[in-house]
Amino acid sequence: MNVLIVGGGGREHALAWSLSKSHKLKNLFCAPGNPGIMRLAKCLPVSAEDVEGIVTASKENDIGLAVIGPEIPLAMGIVDALETAGIRAFGPNKKCSQLEASKSFTKAFLEKHDVPTAKYREFTDKEELLKSIGIFGYPMVIKADGLAAGKGVVIAETDEEARIAIERMMGEKVFGEAGEKIVVEEFLRGVEASVLCFVDEKTIVPMEPAQDYKRIFDNDEGPNTGGMGAYSPSLVFDDTLKKRIMDEILTPTLKGLQSDGLDFKGVLYAGLMITAEGPKVIEFNNRFGDPETQAVLPRLETDLLDILLAVTDNGLCSIDIKWSDKKAVCVVLASGGYPGDYEKGMIIKGLENVEPDILVFHAGTQQEHICDEISCRMAEATSGGRVLGVTAVADTHEEARKKAYENAARISFEGMQYRKDIGLINKHA
Repeated sequence: MNVLIVGGGGREHALAWSLSKSHKLKNLFCAPGNPGIMRLAKCLPVSAEDVEGIVTASKENDIGLAVIGPEIPLAMGIVDALETAGIRAFGPNKKCSQLEASKSFTKAFLEKHDVPTAKYREFTDKEELLKSIGIFGYPMVIKADGLAAGKGVVIAETDEEARIAIERMMGEKVFGEAGEKIVVEEFLRGVEASVLCFVDEKTIVPMEPAQDYKRIFDNDEGPNTGGMGAYSPSLVFDDTLKKRIMDEILTPTLKGLQSDGLDFKGVLYAGLMITAEGPKVIEFNNRFGDPETQAVLPRLETDLLDILLAVTDNGLCSIDIKWSDKKAVCVVLASGGYPGDYEKGMIIKGLENVEPDILVFHAGTQQEHICDEISCRMAEATSGGRVLGVTAVADTHEEARKKAYENAARISFEGMQYRKDIGLINKHA
């Protein structure tokens, strides 16, 4: 079977790595891909958001399954377009994609189906919102309703910080249409954790749990990012917590999808806060998380393509998904200045010095033509905020963490930054 991965980041590189091992795979394609994915798949010069172009490329390359990585094409209805053209696609349709594309939609869904989450209110008028500053106390959680590349959440500690965030979102429109509606939530205290789930219309199956790190600096300080690292399995989870998450969150969510006529097929990412009262939903995403995927898929023993096909056929209940007992840690290497402004085109050095058993997933890289006095050659350079994800897999969490950091230190580019505490946050925090 020919398979197309839509996207070009670290998540898509991890998907390509996992799918490349499938016994059912004939040819692997990726649109647009990146220099790392290029070693595993034929990369097509088509943007992930060019829905018509993706459909055309799928027809031209006899694609049997299109796997959608990023959230924007899902929200645009790429799955609907592919299926209309007779091409099987893995991912939720446009209607179901509202669970990520609209935070107010998700909060209303959670409230309707009694799924634990933070108290909230939504606003479309800036002045009304300014009058309601601090309604749930401080810190104040302020979220742009729409998609904002993981950066549309501000946790304001003071009245002044809240006013600045509101002005940026609703006044300056830094997130465009995504900030026309704002969701304000109570601040949940606890430890964050992530659960990625395979979902079809009848079944929900959680993957091995992971924990990611959203803030740019150590000790969870600084602004939110798309994610600075992850590890799996999460140290937060035990059998009791897993059961509570299934009983209180995942099962009611599946029943809610069914009762609301949301024929969800794909991956549901549940971002959770493990509070003193129990697990509560912070957010839902409609696709493999990034960088959680880079820590979870290396532990998957079952053929990923078999699972994806089962989901599209509503046969998930027939698949026995097996996971390795090994531990995985992924450290993200980011550009200087990220998540704010950053320069691109910084030459990446040291990739050849990484140990053979280390997985280096490309997230924001490109090829540059460079010359010296002797010759010219192609070199890999930075093209995004999150550049590389260095993943190590080992028998123990401590060993995986040590190997990930040892190998991250072998790579360098101008301005490179990364957190030094991935996997260190105490599970009792």
